[in-house]
Amino acid sequence: MMDEEDLKEMTAMAQKASFITRDLSSCGPVHSSKTKNADVVRSYEKIPRKMAKMEEKEVIQLLPIKDKDRVIPRSIERVKQHQEEEEKEEPAEMPEQEEDDGMPPSYMELTPEEREQFRIQTLNIKKQRVASMASAIISDPLNNMKRVKELRGMMMEADPSVAVSVRKMVMVSLMEVFKDIAPTYRIRPLTSAEKNTKVKKETQQLREFEESLVSQYKFYLEDLEQTIKDWKQKKRKRSQVVSFQSYRSLAEVSVRCLCELLLSMPHFNFHNNIIVVLVPLMNDPLKKVSDMCCDAFRKLFQEDRVGRASLATVRVISGLTKSLNYNVRPEMLQTLLSLRIKEVEMKKDLEATVPKAKFMTNKEKKKNLSRMQRKWKKAEEKLEKELLEAEASESKEKKTKLHTETLNIIFLIYFRILKKAQRSVLLPAVLEGLANFAHLINLEFFDDLLNVLQNLIQSGNLTNRESLHCIQTVFTILSGQGDALNIDPLNFYSQLYKILLWLHAGAPNDDIIIVLRCLDAMLTRRRKQVTLQRAMAFFKRLSVLSLHVLPNASVGILAANRATMHSFPKCDFLLDNEIQGSGFYLMELDEPEHCSAQNTALWELHTLQRHFHPVVRRFAGHLSHGAPSDGSAALSMELSRRSPLELFEDYSVKNMTFNPPVASPTSKKKDQFVVGTALLDNRLQKQADSILSDTHMDFTSTCH
Repeated sequence: MMDEEDLKEMTAMAQKASFITRDLSSCGPVHSSKTKNADVVRSYEKIPRKMAKMEEKEVIQLLPIKDKDRVIPRSIERVKQHQEEEEKEEPAEMPEQEEDDGMPPSYMELTPEEREQFRIQTLNIKKQRVASMASAIISDPLNNMKRVKELRGMMMEADPSVAVSVRKMVMVSLMEVFKDIAPTYRIRPLTSAEKNTKVKKETQQLREFEESLVSQYKFYLEDLEQTIKDWKQKKRKRSQVVSFQSYRSLAEVSVRCLCELLLSMPHFNFHNNIIVVLVPLMNDPLKKVSDMCCDAFRKLFQEDRVGRASLATVRVISGLTKSLNYNVRPEMLQTLLSLRIKEVEMKKDLEATVPKAKFMTNKEKKKNLSRMQRKWKKAEEKLEKELLEAEASESKEKKTKLHTETLNIIFLIYFRILKKAQRSVLLPAVLEGLANFAHLINLEFFDDLLNVLQNLIQSGNLTNRESLHCIQTVFTILSGQGDALNIDPLNFYSQLYKILLWLHAGAPNDDIIIVLRCLDAMLTRRRKQVTLQRAMAFFKRLSVLSLHVLPNASVGILAANRATMHSFPKCDFLLDNEIQGSGFYLMELDEPEHCSAQNTALWELHTLQRHFHPVVRRFAGHLSHGAPSDGSAALSMELSRRSPLELFEDYSVKNMTFNPPVASPTSKKKDQFVVGTALLDNRLQKQADSILSDTHMDFTSTCH
């Protein structure tokens, strides 16, 4: 029988249960062979055992003995040294910040150096104890699961001198232990029929191990979550020996452990609960915590091949942004750009082109094959089925369904922000996301989306990058499924033509990447819908822009001009020095159709041939000869086969170095230098002196 005080304490703890005890992945309850008083046992197991009895004897690990079947660990116990440690630990039970009246005289007589030395000795003892328990658990998890509970009890370290260090050490140690001993499958609860069925001793031992593992893992996650909650809510308990300043570092370690478990154990229980805890922390005011969580979810999206964890995360992000009325950090939405949803479309195309293997029925075999052929055919079909099962871990239809649902939630987030929060700081992230997933948008949303993007650009409230993202979204749609729509995006051509003059070397160089993507979708892919006047206008303005940007941007722009000249061969008309049109070139006009670009010449190419970067000089000479594919003016295979974006990245100057290295200018050194009057001959010197003297006299008389 249990005391009434224990029952009251367990009832109070059950009312304070955290939401992380609810397993969102339908794996919350763990199976147990004991059916009587199961709830009481679980709540009692949650209480860490007191360390008094465990600290009576010190265990020293010795070298193990290897038998034929197993490894026998050896250890000895030493009591005398532990008694000395208890004498040292007694004075350290009270914090140093409190008054000196409650401290024993022996501890107060110590100098600060001696106190620090005592703290280091105590911490080393704790480290050895944690290491011995962790190694014992990893070496034999089935028989040493009780050590997990003991190790978890050290998270409530009461010694104020080492409390913060010990708690951090135990958090990280338990994280590594769970990563090592957790199985590669999700542990499900047993049914009532399975519990009543008699099983082998090994099976029963495995069930008890799985039950204990899930239970301790759940309690460990609750401890981490409670540490974060106490720090966020700034709660201070009566028995708390850690200051608020130290609690912040404990919370950061808890967040780091949860992020590591999020990435390393996506298959195990309570993974969705970890997502629910970490997603709100992506919007945390503390930048270190927010960046840590955002990086973890980026890696999760990149490593998630099935899409189940990505779908759960996107659902929580959608609910959080809506509940906070879209007042979240833009980094939260930028993590969605790491989703691997484009691969689904590629796999669909492969499914359409590669026919599925068709197996013969029994009637067809008996009708068309002999007995020996039927035997060989049966073995062949069995082998093909095994290969298909080994190759496809998850069904493609399931992946497609998960990714489709994920994409619908993403577009729901984007469209809500475009509709209700157009002036929010989230707009750049939304426009970038639309440009990234524009090829997957359904046709029914095209008209409304184009109208919204056009109104945003014409409002004049967008930055250059935001406007470029709008233009990229429109032309990505029109070059994909929207190719069948009868739409003339002339306004978007004019907007891009206008933005090109606002870019320069002082602006962010990454804007050129978006420009190159837009040019590929607007001119190269839509060359049949683009007039020659429009192509020549863009050719001329891009040549002007190449004079004012960094060398890698110049290389990318000249490569885009090369693609334009191949798509519109009549653009070589701009290489002629003689004007053969009517009118004058209006460079300031923002309408590419009416600026009369045919009345000008590409004099910028002549200037670029004297550029300090050798690749820029090479491209300028190549274009000035009409971009030939062979001959002395042709490009090398290394340059001609690369796209403008690849050339932009290859010759990047992010590391403040040029690729290839720029040679220093060669100058002839003179033996001696002359300055002043020695540069003139005698006659010119006399004339200069007389003019200067007359000027000085006139100035003096004027002043008087």
